[in-house]
Amino acid sequence: MTNDAKIPFLDLISTHAELTEELVAAFREALKTAGFIGGPVVEGLEREFAAFSDARFCVGVGSGTDALRFALSAAGVRAGDSVVTVPNTFIATTEAISQVGALPEFVDVEERTSTMDPDRLQTFLEAHCMQGPSSRRLISKRTGRPVTTIVPVHLYGHPADMDPIMELAERYNLIVVEDACQAHGAEYFSARSNRWMKAGSIGQAGAFSFYPGKNLGACGEAGAITTNDEEITRKCRMIRDHGQAKKYYHDLEGYNGRLDAVQAAFLRIKLKHLSKWNEQRRERAQVYGNLLSELGESAILPVAAPWAKAIYHLYVIRVEDRDDLIAKLAADNIGTGIHYPIPLHLQKAYAHLGHKEGDFPVSERLAREIVSLPMYPSLTEEQQHRVCERIRQILSEQAASKGSRPVLVAS
Repeated sequence: MTNDAKIPFLDLISTHAELTEELVAAFREALKTAGFIGGPVVEGLEREFAAFSDARFCVGVGSGTDALRFALSAAGVRAGDSVVTVPNTFIATTEAISQVGALPEFVDVEERTSTMDPDRLQTFLEAHCMQGPSSRRLISKRTGRPVTTIVPVHLYGHPADMDPIMELAERYNLIVVEDACQAHGAEYFSARSNRWMKAGSIGQAGAFSFYPGKNLGACGEAGAITTNDEEITRKCRMIRDHGQAKKYYHDLEGYNGRLDAVQAAFLRIKLKHLSKWNEQRRERAQVYGNLLSELGESAILPVAAPWAKAIYHLYVIRVEDRDDLIAKLAADNIGTGIHYPIPLHLQKAYAHLGHKEGDFPVSERLAREIVSLPMYPSLTEEQQHRVCERIRQILSEQAASKGSRPVLVAS
């Protein structure tokens, strides 16, 4: 590798080059059988991904957004409800909430994990909600709607702190649907259950995306719902297929959200490698941590909480002058990303919710400072050394130009 060779933010080519023969063979089999929608290949993926996720059931669907939308609907979220989630996530989280007729309400995240802050969730439920006419129903003071559901987001491959979230859900009779779209195989140690639990197996249901860039990615769009609830499984299977209990018998209005068999076949091949790929990402994260540790206060590095086994879908650092760092890395052929530059409460799509800057300060601060570094199983230590050496140079130059060392504060 020459010193100026491009280091992409994401490399999907090398993985597929390694698996080309198996993937092509799977496609040929689909052509031979003409089994393109549903059938034994999809059912096989559902069994295998359920087992991988330590869940009883899995329902394959067309995308991660479908997965979350269908899971919410099947779990009992209804038009007019309020659903509590975080503003520091991709818009698909809140699109799914809105598309079942509910309203997203936000609580801020904690800085060390960028995931839902259980203390702020408790404050929201206790101070910003009131008991409705039924003692088992919370009403949002802000909207007047019943608060029925929590959607914690396992962001960047790091799980949210689920024990206190589940305790609050049980106390207030709330549904929990996990947005696990970035967390395939991530684990959470539940002190309540005294065991490690997989993302997507803790709440009533979990939603996964198999978008190509995910740790387990299709060669197109795909997603899945995991659950231990047989009734949620039954409803999700109907919802994904026009509400059909059997062909042409529609128990409810649903969607065309089925998983096609070609993508399922590709995913079954890749699933065999997922644990290895996740471990390789952990190794890459450790190398980044070692190489960037000397930056001290000029950068905040991701830290896995003691109760988490993160799978590093993304490796996200925080710096004071993020845009300058990104521009200079790009000039040196080093790719980066921002996940995500504008918190959802400040997006034009949600202007009708009436939020303003300052409402969720942690999410807003993160959005100004975060930068995602190259992260994928085939990333080499040589590439990481080059990335980190250039970051050290740029941050040193930034500090010198300001006459002092930049300081970031993480609470």
